[in-house]
Amino acid sequence: MLADLRLLNLRTTLTRTPAMSINRRTFLKATALGSLGGLELPAFAADKYPTRPITLVVPFSPGGSVDVSGRLIAERLGRAIGQPVVIDNRPGAGGAIGSTYVAKAQPDGYTLIVTSQSTHVVNPAMNPKLPYDAVKGFSNITLISRLSNVLLCNASLPIRNFAELVKYARANPTALNYASAGTGSVSHVSMELLKAQAGIPMTHVPYRGAGTALTDLLGGSVQLTWNNLSSNLDHILQGKLRALAVAAPARVPQLPDVPTFAELKLPDLNETSWTGLAAPAGTPHAIVQQLYLAVRKILAEPSTRSIWTAKGMIVPEDITPEAYTRETEQRIKFYQRIAKDNHITLD
Repeated sequence: MLADLRLLNLRTTLTRTPAMSINRRTFLKATALGSLGGLELPAFAADKYPTRPITLVVPFSPGGSVDVSGRLIAERLGRAIGQPVVIDNRPGAGGAIGSTYVAKAQPDGYTLIVTSQSTHVVNPAMNPKLPYDAVKGFSNITLISRLSNVLLCNASLPIRNFAELVKYARANPTALNYASAGTGSVSHVSMELLKAQAGIPMTHVPYRGAGTALTDLLGGSVQLTWNNLSSNLDHILQGKLRALAVAAPARVPQLPDVPTFAELKLPDLNETSWTGLAAPAGTPHAIVQQLYLAVRKILAEPSTRSIWTAKGMIVPEDITPEAYTRETEQRIKFYQRIAKDNHITLD
C-alpha cells in the first residue's frame, strides 16, 4: 500500500509541474524503462500547497508570549499563503502535551507548532523521558522571534530593584512564591538557577502556561515570575508589575533603568528566548521551504518589524531550517550543563 501511495504522489507531481519539462508520455516511458534518469522529484508539488486551512498548535494557554507570537504570525502567514492558519491551544506538562500531539501528527504541512525554549530546549534538556524528541520529532522551519526575558514581581511587594529582592528574600525565607509556565519550562529552570546562584529562597508554583501564571501574579497569589518581556511590557509600564532585571544583550529601550543579568554578574541567566515554527518530522522539503520563505518575507516587512519592536520582541536574523536545528541542539547542551552544574532537577 505504501508503494502505491508513493507512486500516486509521483504521478500527481509529474502531471502538476510542467516547469519540470516532463509530460505524461515521458513519465510512462521512463517508468517502462525502470528509471527516471536520476531526476530528483519532490513528493509534493509546492504550488498546490496549501489547499485547506492549517492548524497552528500553541502548546500553552492563551495570553503568554508563545501564544502572542503564534497569533501574530498566524494572521500574516494566512494572508501570505492564501489559507487560514487557525490557532489550537493545547497546554499542559510544560508544553509537552501540545508538542507530542504535533510530533505524532500527519507530516503533510497542515499541522504546525509554535516552538519555544521551554518545549524544544529546556524541557528536553531536563527530562530524558519526554514523549517526543525535540530534534528528531520535528521538521524545523524558522524562528518567529527572539525574546528578552524579565524577572518580575508583584508591585505590592516592598521591592524596587534586584538588590532589594535579595535582601528581602533572605530576611523572609518563606515569604516568596514564584510562578512558572510549568515544570521543565524556561521560567522554572531560570528561577531555580536564580535561587542557586543568588542564594534567594522561594517556592515553585507551576502552572499550565505563562498566561495563567501571569493572572495570578497580577492578583498577588504569587509574588514573582520569569517571563518574556513581550507579554508583560504593558503591565510594567502601567505599574502593575515591577521589572527587576532583564535577560537581554543590552538594556531594553523601554526600561532603561532595569539592568541586565550580565550587569548583575549572573551571565548564565542572561540568555534570550525564542519562538519558532516547526512541522512534524518527515514533512516534505518543498513544503518546509515554502513556509520558511513565506515567514522570512513576513519578517522583512517594515510593518512587522514595527509591531514586533512595540511588543518587546526582536525580529530574528535569517535562520534557515538547518541553522534552527543546530541552535536547538546547542541550547539543549547549554541547559544540560546549567542543570548539572547547579544541581537543578525536575523534582
